[in-house]
Amino acid sequence: MKKTPLYTRSLAAVALLASIGTTLHAQQAGPPAYGPPITLEQAKRAMAAAEAEARKNNWPVVITIVDSGGNDVMMQRLDNTQIGSLAIARGKATTANNLRRSTKLLEDALAAGGAGLRIVTFPGVVATEGGLPIIVDGRIVGAIGVSGVTSQQDGMVAKAGVDAIAGGSK
Repeated sequence: MKKTPLYTRSLAAVALLASIGTTLHAQQAGPPAYGPPITLEQAKRAMAAAEAEARKNNWPVVITIVDSGGNDVMMQRLDNTQIGSLAIARGKATTANNLRRSTKLLEDALAAGGAGLRIVTFPGVVATEGGLPIIVDGRIVGAIGVSGVTSQQDGMVAKAGVDAIAGGSK
């Protein structure tokens, strides 16, 4: 068996410690705090942009927007969208709001297994891409959830909605 030189092991240890330090710093900073609830005008702007993205691609989806308290603000079901997407889109929006992070991050953690599997014990969590917090001035004002096509496509529609707020929140 070939031995790894001490300096190589030392460099690996330094790299590991640096990555742990970066992870701990990110965890300490945490996700953004909650802000005031999204306004109706902001929600309309997000909904219009998300709908435009879905229509551009001919994707039948449900788009749901909740405020920073997790309350429904708007919901829209495009023609020919499956009925089950109503609950899924709302679940993605409330998950993104309540856990203050993208549902894609939860999907990735679940797919990685190990400690990520603990997500299945969280009540009411939808760990599938398509839910994003809506952040204005560094604070969460609500979230958007999309369902109806693939989770990656749902995510693209949700991002269009979020981008419409980020581009004009002032």
